[in-house]
Amino acid sequence: MKPRISMITLGVSDLQRSIRFYEQGLSLPRMDSPPEVAFFTLNGTWLGLYGRDALAEDASVSGRSEGFAGFSLAHNVSSEQEVDQVMAQAVAAGAVVTKAAQKTDWGGYAGYFSDPDGYLWEIAHNPLFWVGPADK
Repeated sequence: MKPRISMITLGVSDLQRSIRFYEQGLSLPRMDSPPEVAFFTLNGTWLGLYGRDALAEDASVSGRSEGFAGFSLAHNVSSEQEVDQVMAQAVAAGAVVTKAAQKTDWGGYAGYFSDPDGYLWEIAHNPLFWVGPADK
């Protein structure tokens, strides 16, 4: 397997609500998509939104889940101020802050929010971590 992730697909309980959150609230660029799914262009990959039950059925697994899903998505930015800006944008779009942005023990600045389905996003500034040219 080659070291890359082509797409991240989130199983969501209300597709239209999640589309509004990511497209209008977080300003992610939406691609043309069939009505039962939504795709967003990210820098080097794509984000897909698909009904939770339909995604579970497609993978032949149970759609039931409770609590922490065991992973988070991360978005690295170029400054502490940008962390605060993205966190505020997410909250305005309906996100819930699970950990306020703050200095970290690894020398950065980060916070977490959860989207309408509880998926965790870490917004971080890590001065030692490379930020791609498209993000500068």
